[in-house]
Amino acid sequence: MLAVCAGPGGIPKQEQTRAAVGTAGIRGDGHNIEVHGGDHRALCLLSIEEREELEAEGVPKLGPGGYGENLLVRALDFRLLRPGMRLTCGAPEAKQPVVIELLDIRSPCRTLKAIDARFPDLMVGRSGFLARVIESGVLEPGMRLTVVE
Repeated sequence: MLAVCAGPGGIPKQEQTRAAVGTAGIRGDGHNIEVHGGDHRALCLLSIEEREELEAEGVPKLGPGGYGENLLVRALDFRLLRPGMRLTCGAPEAKQPVVIELLDIRSPCRTLKAIDARFPDLMVGRSGFLARVIESGVLEPGMRLTVVE
């Protein structure tokens, strides 16, 4: 995991060095739109590779959390992920890693137009995932995300 991000609502979210996460998401992470967040939309995951593709197409380069994501990840092939899959977040030796379940592909919303007028259309297929939290805990940048077999 490259970054863990949260904010009072809207975009961008700010990087966190350590964040408690429960079934409602990262503690202190707010949402300006009612349909964002909640138990079934507790976390938003985005891959840095997808962001880099967008930037190569002229989208402004933003820091972590710039697209409203909670978890910015590297080297996890989002093309192979599907709703229903579970991932653990933590060091391999962690006794109780955070466990999340992918629930849906993130539908990019009009809020993203503030970044680029071509959004949300330009982001379709590269918008990340929404997940719920199965096992609560603490998230930190540098933790490994692993698909549960």
